[in-house]
Amino acid sequence: MSRVWVTGYRSYELEIFNDKDPKLLIIQKVIKDALKIRLESGADWLITGAQLGVEQWATEIGVQLKTEYPDFKVAVMLPFTEFGQQRNENNQAKLSQILTKADFTDSVSHKPYQAPQQLRAYQRFMLTHTDQAILIYDPEHPGKTKYDYDLIQKWRENHPYPLEVIDFDDLQEAADEYAENENNSFNLD
Repeated sequence: MSRVWVTGYRSYELEIFNDKDPKLLIIQKVIKDALKIRLESGADWLITGAQLGVEQWATEIGVQLKTEYPDFKVAVMLPFTEFGQQRNENNQAKLSQILTKADFTDSVSHKPYQAPQQLRAYQRFMLTHTDQAILIYDPEHPGKTKYDYDLIQKWRENHPYPLEVIDFDDLQEAADEYAENENNSFNLD
C-alpha cells in the first residue's frame, strides 16, 4: 500500500474565490498530473484534509481518477469533529459533498476544537499514515501550509519520505504550457 498526502494553500491564499477562476483549472491539472504519476508508481490511497483550496480540489481530482484507476481510494481526514461548521452555507455544502464522495472519512480527534494540540496531532497523523506528500506551496510565499512543510522537512531528517513541492514557478510553467496548447493566456502572478 502506498498513501499520498496532498495539501497546500487555502483558496483565499491563492485569491481564488469561485469555481470559474482560470487559476483553478491550472491547479487542478497540476494536481491531477502529480497524482497520476503516483498512481502509475503504485499509489493506491490519496489522504488529505478538507480545507477549502488545494485539499478539497485534490479530493475532487482523486474521485475523478477513480474511473481510470478503480482500485484507487480517497480518504478525507478532519482534525476534529464539527470541522467546517463555522463556514458559510455554500462552503459547508462543498465540505459535505467531498465527505460523501470519499471512500473513507474520519476525525483524528473525536472532540470539537479545544486546543492547538488537536491540529498538531492531525499533522502528525497525516505524516505517519502516509508514505509521501505533494504540496502546492512556495516557500517564498508562506501561508498556513508552512506548518506542514516545516514538519515534513523535519520528519525527512530521520525518515525516508518523498516530498514534491509545486511552487508558483511550477504553476506558471503549467499555465504557460496550457496557454500554448490551448491558445489561451494565463498569468498566475
